Amino acid sequence: MDWGTELWDQYDIIEKHTQSGLELVEKYVKFVKERTEIEQNYAKQLRNLSKKYNLKRSGKDEPDSRFSSYQSFLDVVNEMNDYAGQRELIAENLMMNICIDLTKYLQELKQERKMYLIEAKRAQQSLESTYKQLDSSKKRFEREWREAERTAQYAEKTDQDLNATKADVEKAKQQAHMRSHVAEECKNDYAAQLQKYNKEQSQFYFNEMPLIFNKLQDLDERRVRKLAQGYILFSDTERHVMPIIGKCLEGITKAGTNVNDKNDTMVVIEQNKSGFERPGDVEFEDYSQGINRTSSESSLGTPKGPMDILGRNRSKNFWLFSKKSKRFTPEKSTPTVTEDFAHLPPEQRRKRLQQKLEEICRELQKEVDQSEALGKMKDVYEKNPQMGDPASLASQISQTSQNMERLTGERVKYETWLAEALGRGETLHYKSHTFNNNGAHDALSPDGAHSDESIPDPSQAIYAEFDDDFEDEELAAPIGKCTAMYSFPGASEGTISMQEGEVLAVVEEDKGDGWTRVRRHDGDEGYIPTSYVSINLKK
Repeated sequence: MDWGTELWDQYDIIEKHTQSGLELVEKYVKFVKERTEIEQNYAKQLRNLSKKYNLKRSGKDEPDSRFSSYQSFLDVVNEMNDYAGQRELIAENLMMNICIDLTKYLQELKQERKMYLIEAKRAQQSLESTYKQLDSSKKRFEREWREAERTAQYAEKTDQDLNATKADVEKAKQQAHMRSHVAEECKNDYAAQLQKYNKEQSQFYFNEMPLIFNKLQDLDERRVRKLAQGYILFSDTERHVMPIIGKCLEGITKAGTNVNDKNDTMVVIEQNKSGFERPGDVEFEDYSQGINRTSSESSLGTPKGPMDILGRNRSKNFWLFSKKSKRFTPEKSTPTVTEDFAHLPPEQRRKRLQQKLEEICRELQKEVDQSEALGKMKDVYEKNPQMGDPASLASQISQTSQNMERLTGERVKYETWLAEALGRGETLHYKSHTFNNNGAHDALSPDGAHSDESIPDPSQAIYAEFDDDFEDEELAAPIGKCTAMYSFPGASEGTISMQEGEVLAVVEEDKGDGWTRVRRHDGDEGYIPTSYVSINLKK
């Protein structure tokens, strides 16, 4: 069924229907644009929200950086930022694939419809023109035929009139004959015009207009199909990004499952453990017996070991809530930051000294490597003068030697402080700490020559308790297992390297110094930072 056959007489309905269809396309395009604006605003708000709460990843020195709950929160915020990106992608695809495409297609349909309506108007005007010619010839024929009848009646009346002359009769007959001839010609012209009009009318209603209506029908059907595709794209645009959105949501779920309350508890302990012993009982001072108080007898009877570490603060009362309770601390005072970190509690001081010592050792290793490279370069210049002047390296060699001497002095200084922090009255042992593949490094004199004297090496070990604990000793039975939460290079003497996720056997518990002795499956043993592993001891 087609419009040309079934709706041959419904031109106005077809014109109105096609116009309404185009208006529906415009309305849908406007609807999608508004939906796009909503998506863009939603994505923008999500971006701003993520930016507001997405603090940059804290460095290792930040107190919150090692909490799994904190890192998971940052993961949630980042996933939400990625989710906002997908909403932006939806808005972009809706605009490109539906709004822009349909708008362009709509303009083409409007031009095509306009062309078909012009063709219909032309055909109708042509038929109307033919009909006017038919009507004109018909009226002329009617007028001339009536005039011919009147002249014929007059000629007959003149012929019967006895008073009329022969000339009058002949003149009346000639006039009647002429009018009759003209009327006949008008009749033939009217018949020809009628035949022409009927032919054009048949062509108009059976060929021209049905063809135009069928073209408009095809246009309307194409519009409907294109609109249907737009409806489908409206859904598919969002469905295509659903897998990525699903991954964002999975990432948020994973961030929640990655939160480890036990690990966070261990981090809090590690970051804030002071290393102090609990205060002892307050001794009874019997004034009734005349007991004299001496400077060595404190009214609090505080243990001498950990409280002595407080230095100038050891005479103060050790209150548990001293930082917050005005009842115990009417005056607030900020401790002076010292180079040896003596202002920190023992445990925190030890950790900071270890970190500082590791930094110094890394810098010293760089200077040693630079010194070796300069020495080799100077040897090459001396053997091949055309490659360079050995004297040009003197300033660099001198500066490197000064840097090595300065760093070595700092290393010895911090090792001494670390030994003090680790000592606690124990006997400490040190082993040489090497900086090259040969187990020791050579110092360069200012002129670049290698000297036999190595850099002064008193107590070069970073961790004093790492001695010959493993030499000529039978393997101890494991007391538990531990899983590495972070990788550890194990570059220092007495330590052992480990990779994140590696499972090791625990041989000796942490004695309060922050190190645990472990063993691999191949029998290698060494110390690792207790805070780097999750430990499960046998009961």
